[in-house]
Amino acid sequence: MTPPRWPRRTATLPETEDAGPWAPAPVIEVRSLIKTYGHGDAAVHALSGPVDPASGAALGVELVVEQGDFVAVMGSSGSGKSTLMNILGCLDVPTSGRYLLDGIDVGGLDERQLSLVRNRKIGFVFQSFNLVPRTPALAQVELPLAYAGVKPAERRRRAEAALTLVGLADRMDHRPNELSGGQQQRVAVARALVTAPAMLLADEPTGNLDSHSTEEVLAVVDRLNAAGRTVVLITHEDEVARHAKRVVRLVDGRIVEDVRQASVDGPPPAMRAAGSLVGGGR
Repeated sequence: MTPPRWPRRTATLPETEDAGPWAPAPVIEVRSLIKTYGHGDAAVHALSGPVDPASGAALGVELVVEQGDFVAVMGSSGSGKSTLMNILGCLDVPTSGRYLLDGIDVGGLDERQLSLVRNRKIGFVFQSFNLVPRTPALAQVELPLAYAGVKPAERRRRAEAALTLVGLADRMDHRPNELSGGQQQRVAVARALVTAPAMLLADEPTGNLDSHSTEEVLAVVDRLNAAGRTVVLITHEDEVARHAKRVVRLVDGRIVEDVRQASVDGPPPAMRAAGSLVGGGR
């Protein structure tokens, strides 16, 4: 069955020497996004954005993430970061506003189309590894491709390449109980990458890991981003957020801080710092 042709959109970017008429659409474009649960006095405003001083109405959340960026979304419990992640992952829909993913306006898609978007455009990595028990790493990584109807030989080739990319070329036949926590999460990262998604969306990916395994996984994410992969990472840990090129902080459903730590086109901060040390600080 031929997949639906979704409308695409050219990004509106500031005029620079490099920006031409064929500039790519942002991977994420959120406009006037509001999410409310319940009604009346019982309504919970999970995402509301700033308030219009004239009318007192919520203006909604605005967020644009360009290709190749690495964004950490931070906030305490109840800040709205999990709600935002669910909307960015097409797991929930906003009450109002628009969300464009890689140029696709997801607001007009039905459930079947949303499922295709999740499979092809988003690579999910969660705090719990969500691996299938007693299943070798190679078969774990092949699963999204099987759902997408990719033929077995091509599935195997792409799964092997993804596992090699995350440093597990020698662990392809190992089952979850034969892998460390960091290795299991790297299998999950490989599974998220195997469909070549527009965005890697990671929700507290190091929450269940010790410090050594945390550094292992973050080093993999750093390398993926340095190679051009767009990453959005949900975290409450400052140490994890230091790896990101940009940190967005939410409080009570509003973005209260948006700090650029490294340029979109350069390496992530941790890799840049390591390079400076190796290069003698030059």
